[in-house]
Amino acid sequence: MVRTIEIKLPRYGRGYHLITAEIFARLPKLPENGLLNLFIKHTSAALTINENADLDVRLDFASFFDRVVPDGASYFRHVDEGEDDMSAHIKASLLGASLTIPIRGGRPDLGTWQGIYLCEFRNDGGSRRITATIVE
Repeated sequence: MVRTIEIKLPRYGRGYHLITAEIFARLPKLPENGLLNLFIKHTSAALTINENADLDVRLDFASFFDRVVPDGASYFRHVDEGEDDMSAHIKASLLGASLTIPIRGGRPDLGTWQGIYLCEFRNDGGSRRITATIVE
């Protein structure tokens, strides 16, 4: 059986936001075993799984990605929506639009130190929508 729901996240500022609890709170009852796929329906934000305890991880993510893909680079041509436009698209492509998490014992089977991050690359990205697909 496959179930699909849409989760609408509130507006988050630019940065790396731990949204694990927010996502899990909005999911229906999960099967004993299966798969959970999360797909963000945007081209300037991404999802990733990483360290969920140390706040420095978020700052280090920002430092790294902003150095590798700077806003307003002179070689970007797609800049209609501001200097954070194309850099946001590239960062989103590097991290990706979807995550697949095993379900075991009726719960998402993340490791102890793993959390789900919304990676918001726009200065004013607005609310974001995630499609959650549960496969039993």
